Amino acid sequence: MFDVYTQQILVTIAIGIILAQGLNIITGLTGQLSLGHAAFMSIGAFCAALLTARTGLPLPLAVAAGGLAAALTALLVGWPILRLTGDYLAICTLGFAEIVKVLFLNLDITNRAFGLTVAAPDTAIPLPLLVLLTALAVSLLTQSIRSSRFGRALMAIRDDEIAAAAAGIDVARHKVRAFGISAFMAGVGGGLYAHVLGYINPSDFGFLKSVDMLAMVVLGGLGSIPGAVLGAAVLGAAPELLRFMATYRMLVYGAMLVCLMVFRPNGLLGDVNLWALLRARLGRTPLRPGGSS
Repeated sequence: MFDVYTQQILVTIAIGIILAQGLNIITGLTGQLSLGHAAFMSIGAFCAALLTARTGLPLPLAVAAGGLAAALTALLVGWPILRLTGDYLAICTLGFAEIVKVLFLNLDITNRAFGLTVAAPDTAIPLPLLVLLTALAVSLLTQSIRSSRFGRALMAIRDDEIAAAAAGIDVARHKVRAFGISAFMAGVGGGLYAHVLGYINPSDFGFLKSVDMLAMVVLGGLGSIPGAVLGAAVLGAAPELLRFMATYRMLVYGAMLVCLMVFRPNGLLGDVNLWALLRARLGRTPLRPGGSS
């Protein structure tokens, strides 16, 4: 139906949607700024790649196992670090991501800095179709979470943690659960990314990868499920659409993001202002409904 080039762009966008929806749960719905989601993506990627290569596990099961490994890691680190808020939480998650990257760079099982070559999986469903179906399933799951009682509790925590706790919401437990679900989606995206790309290196999952995920969520709008899809689509396709500009495409790419934050600070489809959220978390101004300060 599509040529190889178009198919590759669509697959890249679909993986971006999976990652963006995952980060949207902890940052957009719960209001906790995480800069370490690349770590969970790398855990899912290496886990899935090793399982398919060394055990012959079917790709869907290997990807699910990678997601579970990422979620378990998130639950273990979530209890202590999610007691922090604002820039302290962001710095802590960033530090965790760097620890994971350095660990993978020094492990024999991940082939250290040489990285892993991932063989093309033998699946009943074509890999591009599997990625697209997974992106759809993750988006529907995120929408289901947002409209559930659990999702409403997360948004209450985002708007005012003290008021949420006073209303009987177990803030710590809800934040950790959201962190685990978010990490699971990142791990699933990482597992698919490894098999689509065919090669992974620990250095590929650094700080800039986490920033890419955050940019997708912020561009589309914090807390917006269609917004995360739109943000992933725009940022996934922009480098290719601007390829004709070669030397200046990154300049235009950056200028687009700056203009967005100036004229549409809530994102293209969002209802939460990132800057108002950060100020509220730092205790400078109260956060009113809708994310405006």
